[in-house]
Amino acid sequence: MASSTAHPLPRPMRADARRNYERLLTEARRTFAEHGTDASLEDIARHAGVGIGTLYRHFPNRHALMNAVFQEAVTSLIERSRELAEAEQPCGALVEWLGALITHAGEYRGLSQALMSASHDESSALSQCSVPMREAGGRLLVRAQRAGHVRPEVSIDDLLQLTNAIALAAEQSPSDPHLAERLLKLTLTGLRA
Repeated sequence: MASSTAHPLPRPMRADARRNYERLLTEARRTFAEHGTDASLEDIARHAGVGIGTLYRHFPNRHALMNAVFQEAVTSLIERSRELAEAEQPCGALVEWLGALITHAGEYRGLSQALMSASHDESSALSQCSVPMREAGGRLLVRAQRAGHVRPEVSIDDLLQLTNAIALAAEQSPSDPHLAERLLKLTLTGLRA
């Protein structure tokens, strides 16, 4: 008899486990938005009404929790890249998508730093965010390069690191709500008058 290498399907969550999972996600979204992504996981668990062990059963580490929290935004950004893939101006589409990416990264203090540090770490749970984002942005970049609007040596990794750096700079200057937009424009157009 041949043995199968297929993995068994994960069991569906019990109703109470599903409720705990959803409460943890809701509390993590609120806490990360209010206090940043380095907020206490113990506080998240306590405010969600569960123990820290329950949090770790669902999310084995901080990056796993962050990945789950950001999946909705990642899905939205990927969908937006698909819409922009048919835009008349390929470079404008790429710039618009990069701006949306910066806006998303700026929603949670510490997210840009975490994404930058996890960008080349395939073992990080945040790679589940960065890999699809790299693919989505890569398609827009290639289209802009083929149209002759972006230099061929520019990579999507360069642009993702750049957008994270801009979001991180903007995070450090909360009194200037237009800084990220200005930095992106300056970066993409250069210093020409």
